[in-house]
Amino acid sequence: MIEQVSEESLKEVLPLIRAYQEFYGVQNVCDKRNFEFFSIFSGDSELGRQFLFREHEKVVGFSTVYFTFNSTITSKIAVLNDLYTLPHSRGNGIGRKLIEHCREFAKNNGAARLQWVTAQDNESAQKLYDSMATGKSTWHFYTYNT
Repeated sequence: MIEQVSEESLKEVLPLIRAYQEFYGVQNVCDKRNFEFFSIFSGDSELGRQFLFREHEKVVGFSTVYFTFNSTITSKIAVLNDLYTLPHSRGNGIGRKLIEHCREFAKNNGAARLQWVTAQDNESAQKLYDSMATGKSTWHFYTYNT
């Protein structure tokens, strides 16, 4: 069901990455750039990993975890940067399984916690997150393009 994405299986995940980016309104989605970028997380990368979920031999979901550090808790943390399930496969526990897999991966790799953000209007995702034993942050998320 859940497996680490390899360079070979990344080709199967690319259409989902595209759909995920389109869902969030990314302009100029580029499969070549996506392949180059997400290849960073295949193998035993210390930067993080990408996982896929197969259902009947077809990839229907994926997640990506990056490692970073947090100075307020003085610990390594894992960021669940991407979580996506194809619309026809939602509501079947795939997102929850991917999150739990990422949580275990983070724990096994020395991270103090797994954290993520989602869009305020992504209510279906928030229902999943709120149904789990997660904490919801009161922090605001800012970006500053360079």
